[in-house]
Amino acid sequence: MQITEFIPYAVALALGLLVGMQRERSKNEVAGVRTFALITVLGTLAAHLSQSFGGWVLASAWLALAAMIGVGNAARVAKDESTPGITTELAALVMFGVGAALQIGFTPLALAVGGLVTVLLYWKGPLHKAVERIGDREFRAVMNVTLLALVILPVLPNRHYGPFQVLNPFEIWLMVVLIVGISVAAYMAYRLLGARTGTLLTGALGGLISSTATTVSYARRSRDSDSSAKVAAAVIMIASTVVFGRVLFEVALVAPDVFPHVAGPLAAMIAIMALITSPLLFRLRRQAGQSAEQEGDPAQIGTAIIFGFLYALILLAVAASKTYFGEGALYVVAGISGLTDMDAITLSTAQMVKAGRVEASTGWRVILVASMANLLFKFGAVAALSKARLRRRIALLFGLALVGGALLIVLWPS
Repeated sequence: MQITEFIPYAVALALGLLVGMQRERSKNEVAGVRTFALITVLGTLAAHLSQSFGGWVLASAWLALAAMIGVGNAARVAKDESTPGITTELAALVMFGVGAALQIGFTPLALAVGGLVTVLLYWKGPLHKAVERIGDREFRAVMNVTLLALVILPVLPNRHYGPFQVLNPFEIWLMVVLIVGISVAAYMAYRLLGARTGTLLTGALGGLISSTATTVSYARRSRDSDSSAKVAAAVIMIASTVVFGRVLFEVALVAPDVFPHVAGPLAAMIAIMALITSPLLFRLRRQAGQSAEQEGDPAQIGTAIIFGFLYALILLAVAASKTYFGEGALYVVAGISGLTDMDAITLSTAQMVKAGRVEASTGWRVILVASMANLLFKFGAVAALSKARLRRRIALLFGLALVGGALLIVLWPS
């Protein structure tokens, strides 16, 4: 018998002790540090024996453990006349499976699951508090994402239709799920953190949810005082900077082969935006951010459908422009679409570059032109909704960003 055969048992013992210590600290009466260690090692032993005697050994051990847990719970209910929770019992069954997985050879999976069980048990308080803070609006957002991703997406055909063969219902809806998922994740974080967010985090979450909506909200709020105008300018710039990070993330997800070709210039644009924004953050480093108003949720079905149509329309527009008018016309499409939405032009361009219909050097320039058009649109919102003090600040900051973007388009090597 080789010493390597004892490794799964040692790891099972360690994981069982880890989970058991957490249960022991929580004063759990069902199972503590020794019991969880034994349960996990039992899983390893049962899996080891099943390799020689058949899978019935593993199944019998698991059923015996479940029966013991059931009998113990029944006795406790009869004695205390109360209904106990079953978290510890389920954790015990899972850790038995972890021990078995270690013996079978699924070591990374077993380590991940064992660690996850420990964290979930330890985070009982924070998780319960987070659920309590989630209202009907936030829960509706989660359910809408579930509908988009797990009900609608799987039934859509995964083939190309229409002119230029660029319309794939599955891929189009997958982009909808991606964008809505990012927005909802940021929205949930925003709602959970609430007024405790500082200027930096407020701007970052605002950029992930919607930089345009954040700009409009803070432009309205800036009318109150000069200090609120300073905070508004910082949050608007941070949100507008985060947009480029979101763009890079989207490209990396949908077209990983394209990402290396666009990462350089877009990362340079992030650096330019960050450099422009840094003096504002330095001045406001001790000042808390105001919570921007987020009416509704970002996962509304109607909004998702509109985005899907917009994305499909831009796919067609990009393909038609490239075919009939050359690559120069793509910048016109980018400028128009980027005024109100960056995601659709980003994803459609990434898909076209991935398919070989557009050069990568043209693709990132198209995305950058769209982002510059988006800055102009947001400046229009600031000019219409705010007073002169914020208008002057944003005009200077966005102006520097536009100059930096233009220099990148012209000077960055193809």
